[in-house]
Amino acid sequence: MADLPLAGLRVLDISQVMAGPFACMLLGDMGADVIKIEPPRTGDSTRHSMGFRLKGEDSPGFLALNRNKRSITLDLKDADDREVLYALVKTADILVENARPGVAARLGIDYDTLAAINPRLVYASISGFGQTGPWAQRPGFDLIAQAMSGILSSNGFPGMEPAKNSIAVADLGAGLFSVYAILSAIIGRQVSGKGQYIDASLLEAAMGLSIWETTELWGTGRAPTPIGSANRMSAPYQAVEASDGWFVIGAANQGLWLTFLKVIGRPELQDDPRYSTNAARVQNRQVLIDDLAPTFATRTKQEWIDALLAAGVPAAPILDYGEAVESEQAVAREMVQMVPHPVEGEFKALGFPVKMRGTPQQVRMPPPLLNEHGDAIRAELAAAGLLPAREAAE
Repeated sequence: MADLPLAGLRVLDISQVMAGPFACMLLGDMGADVIKIEPPRTGDSTRHSMGFRLKGEDSPGFLALNRNKRSITLDLKDADDREVLYALVKTADILVENARPGVAARLGIDYDTLAAINPRLVYASISGFGQTGPWAQRPGFDLIAQAMSGILSSNGFPGMEPAKNSIAVADLGAGLFSVYAILSAIIGRQVSGKGQYIDASLLEAAMGLSIWETTELWGTGRAPTPIGSANRMSAPYQAVEASDGWFVIGAANQGLWLTFLKVIGRPELQDDPRYSTNAARVQNRQVLIDDLAPTFATRTKQEWIDALLAAGVPAAPILDYGEAVESEQAVAREMVQMVPHPVEGEFKALGFPVKMRGTPQQVRMPPPLLNEHGDAIRAELAAAGLLPAREAAE
């Protein structure tokens, strides 16, 4: 089997919780050697932050975000431990940190300092609001970013309390955008020979994902408001209620709309000027759904789903997470994997969300125990002449 595409790259993961660890895990999944640098004694705060555990000390949240990594503990306030980090920087291609702006500089691990040691280093900082601007020093969490990006104002249902997206879109989005920037910088380095600094934030990730919402704002002059499960650009495209519960439909263009009307036995609606075009249906979305409600109430959700799918109209049940991960498609796509672990024995984890035919990904290493690889990493540095032998034994 060929090496994974990022084999040979080394990543220093000086991040905690979600955005940074997620980004580094994705790089590790593609073959990079990811060294997770954690504070002594406590480690990544996510190791202990969740209200439930499996068997060991580390939380399921930590286990979910830190496969394919090695762990070493370093106190970056300590001069000797910083020297170990500087030695690692000489061997590294990528570094990811998510401290509040200014902290890295105070510790002497900022980009300018480390680029002087290794000019080829690609250095990514992930923060709540970015390294500049009047909000830079505010603490950043996913909920805060959802609130201040506009997401919270447009999520949920009209007239109800604000509802955040249950997926940590700002955190995970920042991780994904960071990986995109990191790999772009690695490609650019092949030409320039130099690394560069990447400034990513939860706020900008949340805003960057708000494509439809900002389009509505600028197209209509009105800020988007909550519309439940509906779509801002198409109708009917949302959850509807059958005789035994809810399911979703996606008649998202004119051809699907006309087919949809045939399936549900409502051909007369194609001549209604309120519904004649997609723009008209979006404008009259709630009236349309109210008009369709009695029809959907005549059959079960599975009967409607089967009939719509047979005609080529998108429709689906609303699965909970237990049903989703056990679905025949998720099983066929290996989206749940059993990961071996020295303490847990085995635990369930999500599989790889993209597949690569020539270099299939795998869980090469389980999430590391705290400082599990510290001695081995120090020994590697000593063998390379980057760390005195006496320090490697500490």
